[in-house]
Amino acid sequence: MTAPRLYLLDIEGTIAPLTLTAELLFPYARRHFSSFLRQHAGDGPVRADLALLAEENLSDADAGRPAFSRADKEDSALAYLLWLMDRDRKSTALKSLQGKLWKQGFESGALQGTLFPDVPPALERWAASAKVAIYSSGSVQAQQLLFRYSNFGDLTPFLSGFFDTRTGPKAEPASYADLAQAMGVATPEALFFSDSVRELDAARLAGCATGLLVRPGNPPVEDDHGHTCIESFR
Repeated sequence: MTAPRLYLLDIEGTIAPLTLTAELLFPYARRHFSSFLRQHAGDGPVRADLALLAEENLSDADAGRPAFSRADKEDSALAYLLWLMDRDRKSTALKSLQGKLWKQGFESGALQGTLFPDVPPALERWAASAKVAIYSSGSVQAQQLLFRYSNFGDLTPFLSGFFDTRTGPKAEPASYADLAQAMGVATPEALFFSDSVRELDAARLAGCATGLLVRPGNPPVEDDHGHTCIESFR
């Protein structure tokens, strides 16, 4: 391909360790979700997230889920949120609430985004001649916080766009077509980096170029499906 006009990046296992969520962000959310809901359940944006959470609960086919409706108290919401986290469910309402909670943690200095050392120079290099965007299952707000409060300082000036599951599932080719259109490029002009072969397959079906990240701590890849394997952005 010619030089990409869009570099599209996954986060965990690609530009940050896989442990970022499991060992840093999730434990923080578990410790602080209860007090956060008590303090902010009446705030407009949080109310909207809880309304969406109630809709997701109603449509959740898992009979073992904790029941939650918007009329319930915050402790019912907490039970369902923790249940979703235990199963690593890609709930849009959960991700949005987590983003609001993590905002407090990043701004207070209790949390810091941990990125691999080859990421900042790569972002700067790519941003000089193309657009750079993030596509992650974590909320847009959480993504922005990760880069604004990273272990290398504020990297958001190098980024042109942030996309989460509101764009569509990461395993669906249509999501990448929609994302490329939103960024003003054709899919063959986009290069998507991820540690997930399933996501890369979807991006390739949409017409994107792909790169499979093989980072320390990532599980072994038995079949790379023909995606170019990359150990470092250097």
